Amino acid sequence: MSQERSTGSTVVVGCTVVDGRIVEGVPALPDAGVWVRGDRIAAVGPRDEVLAQAREAGEHETVDLDGAYLTPGLVNMHTHLSLSLPGSGGDGVKTMSPHELALYMADGARRTLLSGVTTVRCVAEKDHADFALRRAITAGRVPGPRIFTAGRALVCTGGHGHESPDTLECDGADGFRRGVRSQVRAGADLIKVMISGGIAGEHERITTRQLFPDELAAVLETAHAWGRRVTAHAGPAEVIAEAVSLGLDCVEHGYELTEDVAALMAERGTALVPTLLVTRCKEFFDELGVPAWMQARSLGAGPRHLDSYATAVAAGVEVLLGSDMPPFWHFEGTNASVRELEYMSEAGIGPARALYAGTLGPVRWLRAEDDLGTVQTGRYADLIAMDADPVAHTSAFRGVRWVMSGGRVVRDDRAGWDVR
Repeated sequence: MSQERSTGSTVVVGCTVVDGRIVEGVPALPDAGVWVRGDRIAAVGPRDEVLAQAREAGEHETVDLDGAYLTPGLVNMHTHLSLSLPGSGGDGVKTMSPHELALYMADGARRTLLSGVTTVRCVAEKDHADFALRRAITAGRVPGPRIFTAGRALVCTGGHGHESPDTLECDGADGFRRGVRSQVRAGADLIKVMISGGIAGEHERITTRQLFPDELAAVLETAHAWGRRVTAHAGPAEVIAEAVSLGLDCVEHGYELTEDVAALMAERGTALVPTLLVTRCKEFFDELGVPAWMQARSLGAGPRHLDSYATAVAAGVEVLLGSDMPPFWHFEGTNASVRELEYMSEAGIGPARALYAGTLGPVRWLRAEDDLGTVQTGRYADLIAMDADPVAHTSAFRGVRWVMSGGRVVRDDRAGWDVR
C-alpha cells in the first residue's frame, strides 16, 4: 500500500520553485524554502529566510528534496473516473454494481493523486458517484485529488453518451433548464453538455448537431444564473461558433476548428481542452478491446484534430490540460496526463506554456486561483517534485517522484513507498 505522512509544520528545502506565473514574468526561485503549516503554504522564499521564519514560530520538520524542481500539482480538466468506452473493457465497468463502481473510482482517484495530478475536473460520471467520492476524499477516508465536477453530462434523447448513466437525457429548452438545475442541486461545480456527435457514438458522426439554439441558450442562461460555467463536448466548427456566440465557456475536443471560429473563441475568452490523446491512442483502445469502427473514426480524425489545435494556439485561445483517458493510465512510457501535456507542448505551446496549461490556467478557469495553482503563501500545499526542469522540457513531469496533497506527503520514491 502507499503510505501517508502527516506534517503539521514542514519546511521543504533543496528545491527550485517554479509555477505557471513564469509565462507572466515571475521567474523560478532557486535554493528555495517552502514552509507548509497545516494544509496550506505559510511562506515561500530564499531557503534561509523561510527556515528562520519557521524556527521563530516553533518546531518544524525539514524535508530536503535534493535539488528537485518543485511545482504545483497538475490539474486534469477532462476526467472520467468511471469511463466505459465501447468494448470489453468498458463492458466490465458498465456491469459493476454500485458498490464495485465506488471502489473502482476510489482506486482511480488514488492512482491519479499518486501520479502527480492533485486536482481534477470530472466531466460526466456515473450515477453521481463522483459526489460521494468527493465527500470521502474531503473527509480523508480515501486518498485522491481535489474534485470539481459536472455530475452527469446533459444530452438530447439518443445523444452522445446517452446509453450510460453518466449522462442525463433532456429535450427542449425547459427540459435542459431542468437538467442544469438537477445537477446544481446535486452539487455540480460546472455544467457539461454534449452539443455534437463524437468518436464513441456508433450511430452518429463527429459533425452531428445535437442541440437546437434554444436548448443550448437555455443551458447557458440557466447555468450562468446559478454561477456555473459550461463546457461542451463539441467537434465541428459551425456548432462551436454558435455555442461560443451564445456564451459558452469551454470547448472539449474541438476536432474541426477553423481560423474564424478560433478567433471568435479567443475574442470571447472561450477555453479549449483539446484532449489530443483521444485521436492517437491505438494502444489504449486495443487494451480495452475498443471496436474497429470507433478506432477508425478516432484515429482517422487525428491529423485534422492536430491542425485544429494548432489553429487555436495560433489564434491565442486559452488551452488547458485534459486527457479524457484516465489521468493515471500508463501510456507511451508515462501517465496519460503527462503524455497529453507533452503533446500539447510539442504541437505548439512549448514547455513554459505547458506548465501554465497544466496548473494555473485550469485553476483560473475553475475560479480557484486563491487556493490552488501556484506555489504562493496562502495556497493549498498541493505540490510535486521532479529532478529535471519542466520549463526546459515538458518531459520532466515523467520524473515526478514526490507528491504532497494538502500538506501531507503521499508519495516519496526515495523512501521506497509503493505508489502503484
